[in-house]
Amino acid sequence: TFFFSGLTATEKKLAEYKCNTNEAIQLKLVRFPEDLEDENTTFNPEYSHQVFGDDEVAFGYKGLKILLYYIAGNLSTLFRIEYTSRVNEKFDCVEADDVESKIREIIPPGFCTNTDDFVSLLEKEVNFKPFGMLLHTYSIHNEEAGEDITYQIYKADMTCPGFREYHERLQTFLMWFIETASFIDVDDERWNYFLVFEKYNKDGATLFATVGYMTVYNYYVYPDKTRPRVSQMLILPPFQGEGHGAQLLETVHRYYMSSPTVLDITAEDPSENYVKLRDFVLVKLCQDLVCFSPVKLMQGFSQEMVTEAQQKLKINKQHTRRVYEILRLRATNMGDAEQSRSYRLDVKRRLIGPYKKKQRELAKMRRCLRPEEMTNQLNQIDLNLQREQLEESFQQLVSDYRRVLERLAQA
Repeated sequence: TFFFSGLTATEKKLAEYKCNTNEAIQLKLVRFPEDLEDENTTFNPEYSHQVFGDDEVAFGYKGLKILLYYIAGNLSTLFRIEYTSRVNEKFDCVEADDVESKIREIIPPGFCTNTDDFVSLLEKEVNFKPFGMLLHTYSIHNEEAGEDITYQIYKADMTCPGFREYHERLQTFLMWFIETASFIDVDDERWNYFLVFEKYNKDGATLFATVGYMTVYNYYVYPDKTRPRVSQMLILPPFQGEGHGAQLLETVHRYYMSSPTVLDITAEDPSENYVKLRDFVLVKLCQDLVCFSPVKLMQGFSQEMVTEAQQKLKINKQHTRRVYEILRLRATNMGDAEQSRSYRLDVKRRLIGPYKKKQRELAKMRRCLRPEEMTNQLNQIDLNLQREQLEESFQQLVSDYRRVLERLAQA
């Protein structure tokens, strides 16, 4: 037998030419020329597997930097690749990855490749204005700046001049921050776009910077209603954790609430973070409805809650149920054995639904495959496992719910 003793010299050499693309890609939202040199304005992707494959590696370069700088408002782009050395086909007989063409596939044409062009575009940024119709203005106190900063949320569509090109630049961020991102068909008129901008000052003028956005698809529901479904939502990393997501989601809900043809609002394949955000926003909207008074919460989940939440706030039944569980937790004294037991049973009854369905399907299968006694034994094992899983799900849920209530108490 033949043993490898470590890596060969060539393999070692080639390993030095591998770069992690999440680190190599450097993103910036530029307001002032000095931001270009300031490392504090740089941020990196969370994901790059959609462009560079599952291992998120680019081969063939040492010290690879993929610069993707955007002007803060209209997102005009500077794209450059820098590296200290590159494998050479003549000597190493291997080819470096074509990083440039991979990036070109996702960023729209018309980007700058040198800094001077980019800086001269930056001077024109004062002319950039948000697209569409202003829905909501709010301000957040910024500790660092020692002042309140004003933000605005707009609803736009493809008929707004320049919006189509702007959206093409904006959606490139999805690739880096949403695990399973895909670009949408902008020619479909059922899409609505909601955008968040920050107002900032530069040389005495007021400018606008892009903070984040949401796309919503209006599904048709027979005979004359629509069911808007949140498809993508992204707050850009420099603005995360400041409450913009909640402002955006609440604004979108309020926008659709005023429309008599909207049935309720749903979401496509929501992430864990989105569910937490939605819980907070929906509970905030629902807490003052008559049907969620403490007395009624203690009587259990009711059709009245479903109807009122849907008619007044466009919230669907499944989400209303979560709102009820969160508000009932707030109204429950968990130190009281009777109240606590009643709450636990109520939530677990909902959680056990999918288990019971699975149980019935398994029992059916086993009747066809195995003798009766075997089935009973297996069911017993399943039940114990099921109790454990159920308890675990319940505890996890309660801790998520408590977080929502804490955030609500601070709001």
